[in-house]
Amino acid sequence: MSTTTSFDFDRYLATELEEHAAVFAATRDVAAEPMNRLLDLCEESLGKGGKLLFFGNGGSAGDAQHLATELTVRYRRNRPALPALALTVDSSTLTAIGNDLGFDELFARQIEAIGREGDVVIGISTSGRSANVLAGLKAARARGLVAAGFTGYGGAMAEFAEPLIRVPSDNPARIQEMHIMLGQILCGGLERRLGLVEDET
Repeated sequence: MSTTTSFDFDRYLATELEEHAAVFAATRDVAAEPMNRLLDLCEESLGKGGKLLFFGNGGSAGDAQHLATELTVRYRRNRPALPALALTVDSSTLTAIGNDLGFDELFARQIEAIGREGDVVIGISTSGRSANVLAGLKAARARGLVAAGFTGYGGAMAEFAEPLIRVPSDNPARIQEMHIMLGQILCGGLERRLGLVEDET
């Protein structure tokens, strides 16, 4: 297949990497305090027999599954499993909720079913406006769960999520890049805080 486009991929690559570096630097400046609080809350929950519940839409659903897997299986070292679930993987549950109750109830209904006081839910939304993510956070708070979130600049998540990790960008690609990085840092931090692996730093 031939093309006559004048697209300059080298320039595009450089621009994307430069933007990534700028968002990384800005995220580093603002993420430490809420990440520390989230780590504390997750450590407390797991230490008391609680679990972590991750959820989001699209790419954020992929992040939810990725992070839950890092915890239930392993991050960098073999160690005991940690209880974490992604609320994005059961096709029968998802389609039944969407069909019978509506897409906005996708996560709230599951939290009602399996969430227990002291569990930590982590809603992920690049825009901060995803109605089903907001409903899930609201349902979690109503039931005594810790409701935390990852987002970008905008949206209403600040009303429902505490702590809330905000990536200072309005580019969904850059926001998602930071979300998975911060999520993996959370996984590694939990392994060390819980004494499951040795601190190599």
